[in-house]
Amino acid sequence: MTTEPNPTVFQLALREDGVAVVTIDLPGESQNIFKAEFVGEANTLLDRLEQDATVQGVVFISGKPGSFIAGADINMLKACRTAAEATELSKAGQRFFDRLENFRIPVVAAIDGACLGGGLELALACHGRVCTDNSRTTLGLPEVMLGVLPGSGGTQRLPRLIGIPAALDLMLTGKHLNAQKARRLGLVDDVAPATILLPTAVALAKKLQHHRAVTPRSGSLFSIKGLTRLVLEDNPLGRRVLFQKAREQVLNKTRGHYPAPLRIIDCVETGASHGFQKGLEAEAVAFGELAMTPQARQLMNLYFATTALKKDTGVADPGVRPRPIRKIGVLGAGLMGAGISYITTSKARIPVRLKDKDPAGLNRGLACIDRLIHKRLQRRSISAFEAGQERRRVTPTLDFSGFQNVALVIEAVFEDRALKRQMVADVEAHCPPATIFATNTSSIPVATIAEAARRPENVVGMHYFSPVEKMPLLEIIATPRTAPEVIATAVEFGRQQGKTVIVVQDGAGFYVNRILAPYINEAGYLLGEGVAIDAIDQALVRFGFPVGPFTLLDEVGIDVGSKVGPILYAAFGERMQPVGVADKLLADGRYGRKSKKGFYRYEGVKKGEKPVDKSVYPVLGVTGDKAMDAQEIVERCVLPMLNEAARCRDEGVIRSPRDGDIGAVFGIGFPPFLGGPFRYADSLGIAELVAKLERYRQRLGERFQPAEILIRMASEQWSFYSD
Repeated sequence: MTTEPNPTVFQLALREDGVAVVTIDLPGESQNIFKAEFVGEANTLLDRLEQDATVQGVVFISGKPGSFIAGADINMLKACRTAAEATELSKAGQRFFDRLENFRIPVVAAIDGACLGGGLELALACHGRVCTDNSRTTLGLPEVMLGVLPGSGGTQRLPRLIGIPAALDLMLTGKHLNAQKARRLGLVDDVAPATILLPTAVALAKKLQHHRAVTPRSGSLFSIKGLTRLVLEDNPLGRRVLFQKAREQVLNKTRGHYPAPLRIIDCVETGASHGFQKGLEAEAVAFGELAMTPQARQLMNLYFATTALKKDTGVADPGVRPRPIRKIGVLGAGLMGAGISYITTSKARIPVRLKDKDPAGLNRGLACIDRLIHKRLQRRSISAFEAGQERRRVTPTLDFSGFQNVALVIEAVFEDRALKRQMVADVEAHCPPATIFATNTSSIPVATIAEAARRPENVVGMHYFSPVEKMPLLEIIATPRTAPEVIATAVEFGRQQGKTVIVVQDGAGFYVNRILAPYINEAGYLLGEGVAIDAIDQALVRFGFPVGPFTLLDEVGIDVGSKVGPILYAAFGERMQPVGVADKLLADGRYGRKSKKGFYRYEGVKKGEKPVDKSVYPVLGVTGDKAMDAQEIVERCVLPMLNEAARCRDEGVIRSPRDGDIGAVFGIGFPPFLGGPFRYADSLGIAELVAKLERYRQRLGERFQPAEILIRMASEQWSFYSD
């Protein structure tokens, strides 16, 4: 094999058997990403290969283990100032991939690791695809998560390869596929161990020399897939029904807030009805127009924010390094403790010693972990061997045996200050002096839990959100006495668990629950005035929240929510005074979904949207028949949240507006297309936000008093972000 020197991204090696191996290796980066300037270099490479008659096949492979191509450089998209610029970016990618697809000799993509966005579009333009069975190997087109669509032919090639329904599912959700799922769908031709990826790809390239064809969609005419194709995809009337249903489902899910999914459907339909070239033209235009939408800009802002956060250690001193964590202890095997144990074994792959006070509690916790593992096994996301490994990493105990070598203990016991203080004492008595104690409290200031600690520098808050396995956010709470090394260790461990991590300063409610409280409280005021429960919930869901405040309370547990209110009231006074709704409901035995009795009905109701339990109105002494404009409902609930977020920034509870936006989006489902409370406040205009709050203050009282920071910003014409 002869290798031609190349100082840039593509390194060419010519094998004696006539197969050219092109290694993609972006200098100075941990993973490969597409940049606009690569297209020229890639075309020069194809010119070279086209002119060499001895080359009989081409294999594209990555020089970075665990990363094929992780997508395109989002900076080049954000730099576009007009739709025309973004459309031209799309067309440049389309032209290159068209050339690749029509290349004179077979081209194969050898995929190990992330193959996403433009990386998968490159693979789709190849004549064959092989991927490794590495757990890090994932394939997908996640552009919809940035408010755009696959712009280099993905909307046209993917449906032709795996069928319209499967392609729409991938593109509309942005989901990632592992190797086995990709093979079952027909997205890749073969799966191989990483050690023989290149030989497998070379063999496929040689095979394709004799039979040049895109991998056919799996399934004979008489299979389920074949009949679906015949009835829906290959039939104009069937296609119309398919696309109509897809649009209905998208609108039901997005409520029209996100334009990208509908444009994806439009492009796929254009290609299916009018041909590949027309589909590409529609794709390029849609890509350009979507890139300029406010939704795409805010989603890109969130992308850059989360990317920057991944490199943030959580402390100011760049010399601070996290400690290695090789084993942890978890106290309490309830839903939170089981969830924390599960993500530790499944994501971080670190052993867990799970302790509870009685065998019944331990058994429930272990059963919960087993159910979560079994779900992934049923979906074939993991093998039986991997499932067994995950189960074995969690070991139960009723005492502190096995805690002598844990580096971190996370308590997930009841929300009781005295009990949590006892946990600190127990851990200090039974664990090494360097062991970090992390409390999962959702409302109690961490400093008060650490008051009696012998080593308060080792005490930190790790506030997970329920259900732990689904909610992406983790709040790390630092007290004035928490050591920087302990904060950095908690941040790094949270990332290993797959969490998006923000660091906040200690205080009542921390950040997320503190900004959530006035939102929930105002919903209670509206209910007290006679506005219907479902009218309030629906207004806020239409605004963009995943669920309304009363649905949220039912899901979390009305009793759980009721514990936060008094703590915040004691800390912040009248503006956080609880409305009293929770007390009346709890007295009536209404705890939410878990007791099958709350704001909504659960008994005798089919799966799906639950109706309001109208018997709740007499309990609260209200009628639920007062009409109110949806815009006023939204403003009264959302503006206090923005106001409290601004106070948190002013007081240093959060380190930056970036952290505040990420915390709200990932912690409580603040509408991502609005960017978070700080981005949304900027888009409203700070002066307008202050004016709205002042109008409500005059009408409804001091809980709407604008935060001092907002008044200052309005008078000096500042915004939270300068970009």
